[in-house]
Amino acid sequence: MVGTREVLHDVVAVDRAVYAAVAGTETPALDVGMRRLSAAADHSKISLTVAGLLALRGGRSRRAALLGTVAIGVASTVANLVAKQLVRRPRPDRAGSRSSPERHVPMPVSASFPSGHTAAAVAFAVAVGSELPAAATPLGVLAVAVGYSRVHSGVHYPGDVVAGVVIGVASAATVSAVTRH
Repeated sequence: MVGTREVLHDVVAVDRAVYAAVAGTETPALDVGMRRLSAAADHSKISLTVAGLLALRGGRSRRAALLGTVAIGVASTVANLVAKQLVRRPRPDRAGSRSSPERHVPMPVSASFPSGHTAAAVAFAVAVGSELPAAATPLGVLAVAVGYSRVHSGVHYPGDVVAGVVIGVASAATVSAVTRH
C-alpha cells in the first residue's frame, strides 16, 4: 500500500519537473511580458487599481471593489503570514534551472509556498466576479496569468501557485459568506 509520504514525494517530484520544464523552455516572446506582469502584481497593484476604477462607478461595482479588496486582505494574510510561516518551502534554484535572466524578477526573501501573488489575484477575481459576473472571466484570466508569471519568472513552483489558487478561492468564499449574513 502506498503511504502519504510516498505520494507527497511523487507530487513534489512532479512539481519540480514542471518547474524545470518551464524554466528550460526558451520563450523569448513571453519573457519580458511575464516579468512585467509579475512585477506589476507586487502588492496587488493591478487588483487595487481595478478596485479603484470599479469604486468610481458606484453601486454594485463599488460593492464588488470592496469585497475584492477585503478578499485580497484575507488571502494575503493567510498566504503570507500563516501558510508561508508554517510550510517554509525554499524558493526554486533559479540559477541551476537554465532559465533566461530576461524573465527574472527579484527573488523574494519569503518562503515559496504558497504564492501570495496568486492567492491575492484569485481572491480578487472570485470576489469581484461573484458580484459582477461580467468581470469574472477577464479577472480570472488575469489571475491565472499572474500565477503563471510567478513560475515563468522563476520565483515559485507550480504547486505554490496551485496552493495560492486554493487560498484565493477560499478567501473570496469566506468574505462572500460573511458579508451575506
